[in-house]
Amino acid sequence: MDDDGTRGGRGPGADRAPGPAAPPPPAHPPRVPHPASGTHPADPHQGDRNQADPYPADRKQADPQPGRPAEQWRAGSASAQPVEHRQAVPAPAAPPVDQPAPGAPVDAWLRAPRPQQEPGVWRYGYTPPPPEESERVSDRSLLVGALIALLSALLLWSLWRNGYLPYRLVPLKLFTPGEWWNPGTSGGPRTIEGSDALTVYEAILFGLLAYGCGRIGNFSELFRRHVAERGQPFLALAAAGAAGLTQLLVWKETLPVVRPVLVLVASVAGGEIYQSQTVVNVIYGLIAAAVLWPFARLGRWRELIAARRGGGTAPAPADPSAPATTTSADQWPELRAAGWTDAADTLTAEVRTGRMNDVDVARLRHAWRLATRRPDRLGPLAESVLRTGGAAALHPSGHRDLPRRTARHDVLTGQVRIGRCADDPHNPYVRRGTGLALDPALLGTSLLAVGPPGAGKSARLVRPAVEALALRALAGQAAVLAVGGAGEPLGPDDAFDVVVRVGHPGSAHDIDLYGGTTDPDEAAAVLAEGLVGDVGSLDSRRAATVLAQLLGPYRAAHGHFPSVPELRELLDGTPAAFAGLRASLEAAGHHAMLRELDARSRQAGGPGDPAPALADRVALLDRPTFAGFFATGPDARPFELRALGQYPLRVRVDLPERGHAEASRLLTRLLLAQFTAITAARTDTSLFVCLVLDDATHAVTAETVRGIRRLRSVNAGAVLALRTVDDVPEPLHTPLLGAVGCTAAFSGITTWDGKRFAEAWGKEWVETREVAQHTVFADQPFTRALHALRKLVTGKAVTTDAVTVRQVEKERWSASELAYAVPSGHAVIRLANVDGEHAPPLLVHLDG
Repeated sequence: MDDDGTRGGRGPGADRAPGPAAPPPPAHPPRVPHPASGTHPADPHQGDRNQADPYPADRKQADPQPGRPAEQWRAGSASAQPVEHRQAVPAPAAPPVDQPAPGAPVDAWLRAPRPQQEPGVWRYGYTPPPPEESERVSDRSLLVGALIALLSALLLWSLWRNGYLPYRLVPLKLFTPGEWWNPGTSGGPRTIEGSDALTVYEAILFGLLAYGCGRIGNFSELFRRHVAERGQPFLALAAAGAAGLTQLLVWKETLPVVRPVLVLVASVAGGEIYQSQTVVNVIYGLIAAAVLWPFARLGRWRELIAARRGGGTAPAPADPSAPATTTSADQWPELRAAGWTDAADTLTAEVRTGRMNDVDVARLRHAWRLATRRPDRLGPLAESVLRTGGAAALHPSGHRDLPRRTARHDVLTGQVRIGRCADDPHNPYVRRGTGLALDPALLGTSLLAVGPPGAGKSARLVRPAVEALALRALAGQAAVLAVGGAGEPLGPDDAFDVVVRVGHPGSAHDIDLYGGTTDPDEAAAVLAEGLVGDVGSLDSRRAATVLAQLLGPYRAAHGHFPSVPELRELLDGTPAAFAGLRASLEAAGHHAMLRELDARSRQAGGPGDPAPALADRVALLDRPTFAGFFATGPDARPFELRALGQYPLRVRVDLPERGHAEASRLLTRLLLAQFTAITAARTDTSLFVCLVLDDATHAVTAETVRGIRRLRSVNAGAVLALRTVDDVPEPLHTPLLGAVGCTAAFSGITTWDGKRFAEAWGKEWVETREVAQHTVFADQPFTRALHALRKLVTGKAVTTDAVTVRQVEKERWSASELAYAVPSGHAVIRLANVDGEHAPPLLVHLDG
């Protein structure tokens, strides 16, 4: 992995932490380059930021680096990585992501609609899909139906015009004077008035016949599918051709339009009106315009002409600097409502001129929400905004954005887009084609991702989730701990505040095996879970008792917990180690701890003693590679996990999986146990905390499953990635799938894993159609001859179909479908949020 020149030798100079370097200018707006005043501890506005600190004072109790002044941490040196004087390896180019075009204004991004939707829907710019259409009629059936309707209408009109329909004039004679007609039901008109009435009557009947023919033949769908969908200019040309043909038929009097109109005008205005040729021409012009008008509407001639006159270009976008209403999002209405108009105007100008990015907007909104809870902070925050603009209330690292992004983020809602729901029958219609996103409300229920190597778990799910949490940490709303193997794609070094490289001599931090606690019993419980929690034959409570009998006396004698070599000697029962510890306790007068040590001496070597197993596991960490790590003395520099709940930290832990796989699994298990224990015990849960394990193989234990279940109630979550569910002990398969709210099955999983997911996702009621074919036996000789002829031609017997429709309960996704029907680059993801809302398992094309 690219170290960006931040690795260095461990030693006295390791505690010197330079300010984080400013990342290069971002490639995708609404991100802006970091100004020099906001990316270095020597910021001239640092005093203003200290004044308007958005982080509560109770979060400044625990420093991730013991003994380091809190002012140094807050001044922008959270990364705490020493500089190694060697040439940095250039970082690999980030893959392209779907982001707004360069130059897109932040205010347009801020005003984009984000309607509330179901869990997992990408809300930024969301537009609901059109209503689901009924079963689509085939083109062949549509054309045949339209042709039959047209021929039937022509036949009916021909029969009418030629007088073959009886009683055709009876309705007209009922509403007109009798002297207009010849006697009899079929008698024609006697007078000119009767002839005119018959002309209008035929025109009305023709209109009704044409309307009925169009509705029955579904001509509107035919026009939409084969003409309108082809777009311009074909639509305009087709409408023009139809208009010309219609005009020809109208003026040839094939269509009854001209004469009925002339008759109606004469009956209203009198026949003398036709003595003026000008009036006649006007009437003819109106008839021609009336015939052309519907075709102009259908062909969208007006739009085409306007586009041609405009040079074929789309209308120019509105000026982004144009004044908006005071209630729009880019006008900061929350500040104006509180009376801080000057601060709101400053931020509005920063947004419109592009000096703020999306992280700045989210950070300042969060800082304002925190300040409203403490009215004494409103004034300093407003003054800081007036002085520094969008650089107010900066993250302690001084960063305003990540060096690069590989996924599409909406920092305002905390969402990260990881893919698009496929157009698949398994997905509901309203979710097909919509974006799928993760947010803290979903990660708060924890996420389990299962897939073979190469399925895309790290690059398409884990990395985007870590990026989203890191951006949220820069906005002061979250803390993230990402754990993976050295070189895993979890992000560059300068995207994190603390980077722990276990076993690397250039790492500035160690891992605290005891979780930063001073209570021997608490430290023993967590350490026992990490050491032997995966050993089913050992009781972790007995192992915790053994460790407590050693940790308590050692801390009482030396003031700190033992290092790895010392703990190994005590667990092995080395006489010299016990004698030295006993002498120290006796000299200090710790009689209670002497009794603990004596109890351990009596129990050592007994049946079922977990000390040998603990010693074997501790021996995995007592290797030359880890010499100097896991130190506990006054010179130790461990990273305390408790700082995650008090600071918006971005922490990454690199494990030496290649050469020390068992030790890496032990540390992963220990970090998971510490995380669940620490987050459950914290009192301030306003900060969302998330643990991301890129490989959780053999890290899940019975106790950590119970801890994961409790995370959602303390505003925390975990993301666990596994190659197979079998990486977890079999008794924990069902509890683990029940403890997490979000699950993802990637392409390539086995049918055994698919069966577990299918059982966890449950069943649904579906409608099934069963078709049974029965042979038709004819009784009549002629019918039997026809059936025999048909069988001779088609080769099949004449059958009839019996259709049975039933409601049955069926698995949402079967084990075989999950194993064989999920395409490459896809995953089936089921989501649920902390409020209890959930989405069905969705087939997603991952593009994160």
